[in-house]
Amino acid sequence: MQEGVTIGQAAAFVGVTVKTVRHYHRLGLVEEPDRDASGYRRYGSADLLRLVQARTLAAAGVPLAGIRPLLDAEAEPFAAALADVERQLTARIEELIARRDTLHRLADGDRALLPDRAVALLARMPGLGFPAAEVAATREGWVLARALVPEGFDDYLAQFEHALEDTRLVALARRVAEAATWEPDDPRLAELATAAADRYLADPALLKTVTGLQARTEAATRYTLIARHGEARTPAAVRLTELFESRLRAAGVRIPRPDPR
Repeated sequence: MQEGVTIGQAAAFVGVTVKTVRHYHRLGLVEEPDRDASGYRRYGSADLLRLVQARTLAAAGVPLAGIRPLLDAEAEPFAAALADVERQLTARIEELIARRDTLHRLADGDRALLPDRAVALLARMPGLGFPAAEVAATREGWVLARALVPEGFDDYLAQFEHALEDTRLVALARRVAEAATWEPDDPRLAELATAAADRYLADPALLKTVTGLQARTEAATRYTLIARHGEARTPAAVRLTELFESRLRAAGVRIPRPDPR
């Protein structure tokens, strides 16, 4: 009875080609077994184990030049080296998962630009009665805020979540969105701006949705880009923003003024 398997059988067992097995031999990763009486090299279980180890390490990304020292190491250094390879693989896996998630986000325009928490808040707004135009304007403002003041964006979202739990404020916000269709000299704008300002002034946490981002920007220009990104929508919206900010300034709240240029 012949002991061991042929090179072809060994290669099939390990999951590589015969050419690869011979390449491992040339590199000294695996010693060539002796020939039997019929002139064939026969691979025993120890040879197969060495081939499996070499193939596994190579597949894990270990350079071929570094495999032999690992295979020749004592048990403890070998185990430590395997643990290091595992850590590297874990890091690669996490990086690939992050890349995959990024690809998935590209299928959704909002998720490509905003974190899931922000996307979920935007999705809530229509159910609370906010018109599509207001949701779109909010999304645009958030994209600008995240780009200009990334370190304050999570806090801002927390404050916005707080605001959505205030039913009176949500009703007021819907009224503000409706006011965008009014004439810019409509006297109701002043009344609405005062009501909105008073509601914000009465709730310090809510007021931070106005002051939090601009306090972090250290530049009035950035605040203006965020707060006034939707001015082109309607003259009434512009006027309402001016009245609202004027009321807050009168109460001592620092609101940057637009750059006059």
